[in-house]
Amino acid sequence: MTITRRDFLSASAGLALAPALGDRVVAAPLPREADIVVIGAGAAGIAAARRVAAANRKVIVVEATGQVGGRCQTDTSSFDAPFDRGARWMHNPETNPMVRLARAAGLDIVTAPAGQKIRIGRRYARPGETEEFLAALVRTNRAIDEASRKADIACAAALPKDLGDWAGTAEFLLGASFSGKDLKDVSAVDKARAQDRNAAIGCRQGLGTLIAKLGEQLPLALSTPAQRILWSNREVMVETQAGKIAARAAIITVSSNVLASGNIRFAPELPKRALDAAAKLGLGSYDRIALQIAGNPLGLSRDDVIIEQSSSPRTALLYGNIGGSSLCTIDVAGSFGRELSAQGEKAMAAFAVEWLTKLYGSEVGAAVKKTSATRWNASPFVLGAMSAAAPGAQLSRRVLSEPIGCMYLAGEATHETLWGTIDGAWESGERAADAALRRIGAIRDGTPEPTVPAAKPRRRRTAH
Repeated sequence: MTITRRDFLSASAGLALAPALGDRVVAAPLPREADIVVIGAGAAGIAAARRVAAANRKVIVVEATGQVGGRCQTDTSSFDAPFDRGARWMHNPETNPMVRLARAAGLDIVTAPAGQKIRIGRRYARPGETEEFLAALVRTNRAIDEASRKADIACAAALPKDLGDWAGTAEFLLGASFSGKDLKDVSAVDKARAQDRNAAIGCRQGLGTLIAKLGEQLPLALSTPAQRILWSNREVMVETQAGKIAARAAIITVSSNVLASGNIRFAPELPKRALDAAAKLGLGSYDRIALQIAGNPLGLSRDDVIIEQSSSPRTALLYGNIGGSSLCTIDVAGSFGRELSAQGEKAMAAFAVEWLTKLYGSEVGAAVKKTSATRWNASPFVLGAMSAAAPGAQLSRRVLSEPIGCMYLAGEATHETLWGTIDGAWESGERAADAALRRIGAIRDGTPEPTVPAAKPRRRRTAH
C-alpha cells in the first residue's frame, strides 16, 4: 500500500496529550507530526522516548491505558506499603542504568531478600533438607543447559528422573515462577540463554512509581490506543480515536500477545515472519494476590520469602511482611495460575488464604483484613505476564527485533537474554530508539549515542 504525503498531513487533532506534571494530566491537542512515535508507555516505551528526546528529536508516546508503566504498576494507596502489581525486581545493579536513574530521581533502591525459606507441611525445612533441595535445583538447571546444547526441546523433557519429593517445587521455581509457563511449554535454549538474575534489586516506592517518574518529562498521550498503523519504508502514520500522527519512524512496544492478537491493525499487514515470531513468544501467566494480615500470625520476619515442598507445580510463593509492613503477597503462575486467575479475584483470595492455612494454621483467615489480586491475562492491552519461547522457538526473539519498514519492535520479548525482565524491556527500548534515530539521520555509526539526562527530584504537594 502506498501512503501519500497528503494522507499524512490530513491527520486531525485530538485530545489526551498528557505531559508529566506530577500526577496531573493536562489535555492538549494531539500533535499531527513527530520525528518518532512510540507506541506504549511501559519500560521499553519510556526508555525509547527518553533516548529520542535526548537526541533533540520530536517524540510522542501513545499509550492505550490511563497510566504510565505497562507491566510495571504500583498500588500506593490500598495497603500500608507499596504493592507492585507487575514487575517487582530489577537485576545487575552494577550495570543497570535504571538504578542510577532511580537514585537521581530521589527513589530508594533496596536489595531483594537473600534467600528463601522452605515450608514442609507445618514446619520449615531442616538444613539438610534445604541442601538437598538446592542440589536438586542445580542438577535440574544443569540438565536443561546440557540438553539445550543438542536441541531446542521442552525444558520438561530434560528434567532428572530422581528429583523425588522436590520435583514439583523445582518445576514451579524454574518454570512457572521464572517464566510464567510450565517447563513443558518453555524452550530449553531460551531458558539456558537467560542471563543470570540472582542479583535482584527493587525500588522501595515501587517499580511502577519508578517508570512513571522516568516518564515525567515526556509528551504522553494517555488513554489513546493505537487503532491502525500505516507504514512504508519511509514514513508511518498512527491512527487513534484522538487523531492521526505522522512520523518518520515508529517504535512499537506492545506485548507479544497484543501484537499477535491483531488488536492493532497494520496497513500493509505485518509480515507473517513477525507475526509467527510473536505467537511463538506468547506471554505466560503470572499474578499476585495481596493480603493485609494483621498481627503477624505467620511469625514472619521482614521481607521473608517462603516456598513449599509441593508434589506438583500447583503451588505459590509467599513474600511476607514487605518492608516491615503487614502486607504479604502470594504469587501464582503457569497453567495453575492461569486457571485460578480466570476464576476471578474472589477465588484467588480464597486460594491464598487456603494455602496459607495449610502451611500455618487456621488462625490465618481471621487475620486477613484486605485483599487485592492482579489478573494480567484479562488486561486487554497486555494479555499476560512475560514472554517465554515455545520449544524450538528461541530464534523468534531475534526475528521480532528485526525492523519492519520504518518500524522497530521493542519490549522484553525482543531481548535474547533478559527476556521477562524490566531490564530487558528498558535495554530493548534504547536499542530500538538508536536504530530509529539512525534511520532518520539523527545519529550515525561512529558518533556518540545521546546521553539521557537524569530526571531531577521534584517536591510534590500532598493532597488534603
